[in-house]
Amino acid sequence: MTLVDTPATLTGGPSLAQERRLVTAIPGPRSQELMARKAAAVAAGVGHTLPISVVAAGGGVIVDADGNSLIDLGSGIAVTGVGNSAPRVVEAVTAQLNSFTHTCFTVSPYEGYVAVAEKLNELTPGEHVKRTALFNSGAEAVENAVKIARHFTKKQAVVAFDHAYHGRTNLTMGLTAKNIPYKSGFGPFASEVYRAPLSYPFRDGGLSGAEAAAKAISVIEKQVGAENLAAIIIEPIQGEGGFIVPAQGFLSALVEWAAANDVVFIADEVQTGFARTGAWFASEHEGIVPDVIVTAKGIAGGLPLSAVTGRAEIMDSAMAGGLGGTYAGSPIACAAALATIETYEADGLLERAREIGSVLIGRLNALRTADPRIGDVRGRGAMVAIELVDPATGAPDAALTNAVAKYAHANGVVVLTCGTYGNVIRFLPPLTISDELLIDGLSVVAEGLKNA
Repeated sequence: MTLVDTPATLTGGPSLAQERRLVTAIPGPRSQELMARKAAAVAAGVGHTLPISVVAAGGGVIVDADGNSLIDLGSGIAVTGVGNSAPRVVEAVTAQLNSFTHTCFTVSPYEGYVAVAEKLNELTPGEHVKRTALFNSGAEAVENAVKIARHFTKKQAVVAFDHAYHGRTNLTMGLTAKNIPYKSGFGPFASEVYRAPLSYPFRDGGLSGAEAAAKAISVIEKQVGAENLAAIIIEPIQGEGGFIVPAQGFLSALVEWAAANDVVFIADEVQTGFARTGAWFASEHEGIVPDVIVTAKGIAGGLPLSAVTGRAEIMDSAMAGGLGGTYAGSPIACAAALATIETYEADGLLERAREIGSVLIGRLNALRTADPRIGDVRGRGAMVAIELVDPATGAPDAALTNAVAKYAHANGVVVLTCGTYGNVIRFLPPLTISDELLIDGLSVVAEGLKNA
């Protein structure tokens, strides 16, 4: 870490000095001013993790208005996989801004939307004929995936899983498992939403993937019935629920059951998609081919865009005019998405995600060996987490988790917590981060554990 007396020059993008640098305590005076303005102007329900005022970001750092440079181990919740202000993205967005900003694709179409759809049809798992529809957010895409599945199957019920997170709209709150802060007091929720048990290797008694799937399928058949079920929706690796990686064979058994029972299998890859796990999509690690796949977050380098991609016969079942939205597939976001996908490909970021995963897993497992409060280390690629527990009982330790996160924040490292029990620290660095920054950030987390 570098300690300096005056704010650094704030140039933005990848030209920023790639270092952890503390000029002031966090938050500094300029950030405190913004937090006071936020409290006076922004709804209290819009929270924040760090009380800072960001003025620049790039590579693996975020710089605040006081000149502090923080190591970014969150990527805006898995959004900036190609880094902030990635050169290709900036160039493509600038060119699109100089052409036109909006026409609404459902009024007068443009090539960018079609090109993104073509690319997603090519990249997503499976060799079948596909179609894509574009939207703005992950939750909006999930809602549309469900309504498409219902329209196609002529059935209504939807099954989500324990620890799931699918969004904050009415339907997606119903699909989401965690009550606070996502659901409490916001009901009633959409009907015909049911929940099944997830494979959670650290906490389900060592069930194999096949055994956990059989348990879930039994619940579905007894409590819902395949004849009523339009879709199963699941994150191949749980995101907000705690970065839970199901046991091998769990997902494939669900896919097989869904296919045999005319149920649409929807993979929510909003957080796991676009190189995050070291493959284009986390489904690839399990060798599964979803009927429908939902993407967002890392798709457009920080601009709002999401997509539903699926089998042509499913996607084409909706009537003309049944899908869309005023800003859905914005020309600016589409330009960013094409440049973002090119960056993943040209800069070898799938391989980089695997390299980051090796560093994360290796370093965190070493910490786990020395500290029994780390109950589990899990994840794939640049999507890794530690679950913190009481070593005597294995009970979740949310207080320790919060203490470690606060220490990291105060010492210039952006980390995020998650998990149904609030006891998971997740690591989602930009794929553009250097090993040096990554290791420095992990060293701060280790110090936080030691000092907690």
